[in-house]
Amino acid sequence: QVQLEESGGGLVQAGGSLRLSCVASGRTFGRYSFGWFRQEPGKERKFVASINKLEDNTQYADYVKGRFTISRDNAVNTVHLQMDSLKPEDTAVYYCAAGTSVHTQILRGARGYMFWGQGTQVTVSS
Repeated sequence: QVQLEESGGGLVQAGGSLRLSCVASGRTFGRYSFGWFRQEPGKERKFVASINKLEDNTQYADYVKGRFTISRDNAVNTVHLQMDSLKPEDTAVYYCAAGTSVHTQILRGARGYMFWGQGTQVTVSS
């Protein structure tokens, strides 16, 4: 069992930056790949970025590529999502997720993850 807790969300103006963090409980952090998803009210949860447990692959949704960066620090059981050049359409609740797959296509889908955090709200004003 892994518990995930996100932080770092908030209100920012368009063009600004935020850094989300996801802290995972337990001693098995290195066994998991991690992803970030986001969800707007009334819409499906959408893939944002992932980093696999081998640390040899990161991938991004087209709508954040070049602006967001995912990273992990195994020493402190934390995954980060650095979000730059934020746009109003980035406004959503952002969720951290953990799963055991290393396959890129599986990690792009919500079903590829076993554990989820409670989410953190990101609001970008125009």
